[in-house]
Amino acid sequence: MSKKIGFLGLGHMGGPMAANLVRAGHDVVAFDPVPTAQAQARRDGATVVDTAAAAAADRDVVITMLPNGKLVLEVYADLLPAAAPGTLFIDSSTIDVADAKAAAALAVGAGHRALDAPVSGGVAGAAAGTLTFMVGGSAEDFADALALLEVMGGKVVHCGGPGVGQAAKVCNNMLLGISMIGLSEALVLGEKLGLSHQSFFDVVSTASGQSWALTSYCPVPGPVPTSPANNDYQPGFATALMTKDLGLAANALRDNGVDGQLGTLAAEIYTRFNQVEAGKDFSAIVTDIRNRSDQEGA
Repeated sequence: MSKKIGFLGLGHMGGPMAANLVRAGHDVVAFDPVPTAQAQARRDGATVVDTAAAAAADRDVVITMLPNGKLVLEVYADLLPAAAPGTLFIDSSTIDVADAKAAAALAVGAGHRALDAPVSGGVAGAAAGTLTFMVGGSAEDFADALALLEVMGGKVVHCGGPGVGQAAKVCNNMLLGISMIGLSEALVLGEKLGLSHQSFFDVVSTASGQSWALTSYCPVPGPVPTSPANNDYQPGFATALMTKDLGLAANALRDNGVDGQLGTLAAEIYTRFNQVEAGKDFSAIVTDIRNRSDQEGA
């Protein structure tokens, strides 16, 4: 059944997600302050409006895909009064668990419903409609949102109550960041020892060191043709975004008393790399490890 949807945040992820909703037959009213994003949304068939509040008015569902929790809370201050009572708010931004809980509380307090539904799968997954959604909120609201989320995603998991979707996302991305660093160190060590990238891949991809970072997102050119390494590390999932997510993870580790030494160190490593290569795909960390190894070995 067609829904009236407001969509805010039409960047690399949000734009394709909104386009998939249009293609599925939904009535999408969209807002983004960036003119190029607005133009693409119009080409994709969405109705573009001039204000965030206008995108929330008279909608069944309002979806947000924004850069950080502070902005989500600020935008909700405009959206909630403009929305019809009982509107379902779905925030697919990657933000702090505390901010996700605060956003849900604001929505419910204003007479609406709320889910946090961050995603994994990157720009390619957003375009293909194969994202993984990690959803926090009530079972009833999840059931109401499921059909919409399945338009944009290949897998949709109800993780628990408000904020627990963000908890799943922060844990997943912390592990991904750690995995990519470990894989990159192993690849550079292999180079030093005379092991070719292809031989490394052929062995490790079917051995105990196997990981998604290797088999789907190999950080060196060749073994996985679709990985960003074959396109000068164009994202993909940018280093700046991984740095943000690892910062959220490091904060969560500290705030919850977890002895997360690898997660904290991964955040430090990507923070340093982000200062020089924020726009590169996060898998380009292998180039930093290689360069630093050459310097230290000189």
